[in-house]
Amino acid sequence: MLWKLLIRSQPCRLCSFRKMLSAPKYRPFLACFTYTNDHQSNKENKRTVEKLYKFSVDIGKIRRLKGWVLFEDETYVEEIANVLQQLGANETAVASILERCPEAIVCSPTAVNTQRELWQLVCKNEQELVKLIEQFPESFFTVTDQETQKLNIQFFQELGLKNVVISRFLTTASNIFHNPIEKNKQMISILQESYLNLGGSEANVKVWLLKLLSQNPFILLNSSAAIKETLEFLQEQGFTNFDILQLLSKLKGFLFHLCPRSIQNSISFSKNVFKCTDHDLKQLVLKCPAILYYSVPVLEERIQGLLKEGISIAQIKETPMVLELTPQIVQYRIKKLNSLGYRIKDGHLVNLSGTKKEFEANFGKIQAKKGRPLFNPVAPLNIEE
Repeated sequence: MLWKLLIRSQPCRLCSFRKMLSAPKYRPFLACFTYTNDHQSNKENKRTVEKLYKFSVDIGKIRRLKGWVLFEDETYVEEIANVLQQLGANETAVASILERCPEAIVCSPTAVNTQRELWQLVCKNEQELVKLIEQFPESFFTVTDQETQKLNIQFFQELGLKNVVISRFLTTASNIFHNPIEKNKQMISILQESYLNLGGSEANVKVWLLKLLSQNPFILLNSSAAIKETLEFLQEQGFTNFDILQLLSKLKGFLFHLCPRSIQNSISFSKNVFKCTDHDLKQLVLKCPAILYYSVPVLEERIQGLLKEGISIAQIKETPMVLELTPQIVQYRIKKLNSLGYRIKDGHLVNLSGTKKEFEANFGKIQAKKGRPLFNPVAPLNIEE
C-alpha cells in the first residue's frame, strides 16, 4: 500500500519511479515472437480461433482486450495449453489464463518451457506454480532476458532471501529480474555500505538488508547517486545517522525514492503549518514519516479534512500519525466513534489513528467500556448497621 501512496503523492524523482513501474524497459512478449499481422487481409486466423474454442476460451473477451493476437499467422495455442496442463492446470484454469493473457499464444513454446524451469527454482511444487500463473499470467509469460532472470534468481537465493519471497518478486516486481546482475549486486553493496556508514552493526546488516528487500524490492531500480543524494540531504537537515536509520525502517526504504526538492517542500510546508522550530519538526517527522513522503497538496488536503471535523492543529501536532489517514477514512472513523458518544475533538487522536486493525481494537475497548455497568449488580453490598 505504501508504494502506491508514494507514487501518487510525490513529483520529481517519483515521476521516473512511476515510469519504471508502469513502463518497463523490457517490453514483455514482443521479444519472444515476430509480429506478423496480415494487414492486407485484415482477417482473423481461423485456425487460432478454432483452437481457442477447443479449450473453451471466451473469444469475445480476447477480441475486446487483445484482439491483435487473433490476426497472427503463427500461434501456439495447443502447445501453450499443453505446458499448462502438464503442470496440472485444469480446463477452466487454462481457459482463464489464455483469456487474461492472450499474448501467451504467440510466445515460443521453448521460451515458455524455459520460463517454467526458472519459476520452478523457487516454487515448492507444480501446484504452487500453477496457482502463481493463474494469478499473474502476464508476469509468467514475460519470457525475455531469461538468462539474466536465472542469474538474478540465483543471486537472491545466495543472499538468503526465501524462495517464497523471490516468487513474490517474480509476480509483483518482475522488473528487478531484468536488471543486469551487476546492477543488482552494485545496489546491494551500496545499501549495505550505507547502513554501516549510518551506524548499523555488522552483525545486523544482513537481517536489515533482507527485511528491506522483502518490504520494497523496487529499491533495486534506484541509482547509487540517488541514494547518496537523499542521505546527504537528510544529514544537512539535521537528522542524525540514528534518525535516518529509523526513517529507513519506518518507510521501508521508500525514503530513497524521494528527491531532496520534494522533501524540502514538504518540510517547509509542515514547519509553516505547525509553527514549530527545526528541532520540533524533526520530532514530528520521526513520529510520522508521512510528512516527508506526502506532497504538499496531499498534506494540505489531509490537514484541511481534519480541521473540518473540528480537530485542531495542536491535536494534529500532538498525534501527527493521523496524517497517514485519507479524509474518507477519518470521516468514517469519527462517525463510528461518535456513535458511542466519543467526541474526538475534545480528546486525543490516538483512538482515531493507526491501522484498520489497531482502530478496530481501540473501538472495541471503548465500546466495552461504554457498556460496562457503574457497579457490579451481583456483588454483596457492604451496609453498616
